[in-house]
Amino acid sequence: MPHIFDADVTDAILGHMNGDHSDDNLLIARAFASASDLPITNAVMTDLDGDGGVWQITRAGIPEELRVPWPGGSIDERPAVRREVVALYDAACEKLGIEPRPHA
Repeated sequence: MPHIFDADVTDAILGHMNGDHSDDNLLIARAFASASDLPITNAVMTDLDGDGGVWQITRAGIPEELRVPWPGGSIDERPAVRREVVALYDAACEKLGIEPRPHA
């Protein structure tokens, strides 16, 4: 059973991802969603747990859920979430042939 983060932790992470990293959400969605002729036009991170992140993605106005496992495996501490989201971003860039920005 995956680790469930406290609601305040999850809310803070989702607020940060959707407020400051909406472009990264879209990049991750485009890299890890199933192949389709319909482009992904929107992606919002809606949940996360110790096994991965969840995004609501939109194609042709139709929402669907996308779950992406953390690249490093299961986690159970808040600082590990940042590490895993950064790893997802880097993997998405590699998969899509995009140069990743430096991480601070």
